[in-house]
Amino acid sequence: MGLHTIHAGLLQRQVRVVVVGSGGAGSALASGLPYLHQALIVRGHPGGLHLTVLDGEKISATNCVRQPFSKSEIGLYKSVVLVNRLNVFWELDWEAVPEHLTENQPLTRVDIVIGCVDTRAARSVIHSCATRSSTVGYWLDIGNNADSGQFILGEPLNFENRRTRNRLRTVADLYPEVVNTELEEDSLPSCSAAEALERQEPFVNTTLANHSLSLLAHLFRYGKIEHHGGFVNLATGHTTPLRIDPEIWHCIQRRRKPNGAATNRSPAGNATVSPAGR
Repeated sequence: MGLHTIHAGLLQRQVRVVVVGSGGAGSALASGLPYLHQALIVRGHPGGLHLTVLDGEKISATNCVRQPFSKSEIGLYKSVVLVNRLNVFWELDWEAVPEHLTENQPLTRVDIVIGCVDTRAARSVIHSCATRSSTVGYWLDIGNNADSGQFILGEPLNFENRRTRNRLRTVADLYPEVVNTELEEDSLPSCSAAEALERQEPFVNTTLANHSLSLLAHLFRYGKIEHHGGFVNLATGHTTPLRIDPEIWHCIQRRRKPNGAATNRSPAGNATVSPAGR
């Protein structure tokens, strides 16, 4: 089992974070980031976090069931409502961009990109923007289905991260099917509040967001982590960490079929994946 040490620059200046998607997982994750920001400042970090939320979706009546939006906000942009709320309460100057991320928007001044999206196409865009000429240090991905999901922190191959044995593998490295746009999308938008609750447990997004925030908090507080993600199943109560171990990564990749599908279980529509050996 290995250790990963935080990129030194993130302890020496303000950390630039981009959250892509502000639905169930994205809104929960973004709402927890001010606590991490405050903790960093109290412990002497020179600038804490600066957050930008990207999402071109508008609030619908269905969103008001299990996302932190009200009926009076229907028709407004999720990202704008969420960030304005955080800025007013916490006295911050964080930003909202009411647009979808596209492949024409390279992430060049971003330290951490957090993907909270629910389609292969959206993950593929994040993957494209975070690799090649990008300078993104970390890509944290959150994916879920009705009552389970995963969170995986990786270092995408780009100008910032070179190909080494111990580079943290991203969700796309380990489970390429989540960015394979040739595979069929399994999830469809929920047309009613009842259907939304039937398709997804109300606390799965919050649970995964809290696990993700805890991982980031540990990385910043102690400078090291022993796992870079995990798999959570609310139905069974089981949580399995994803250890930092090239042998485990190789085992996961070896279990993929040539077409990118899992040999033990296919991903759900919201790109949930399964740990190796389960």
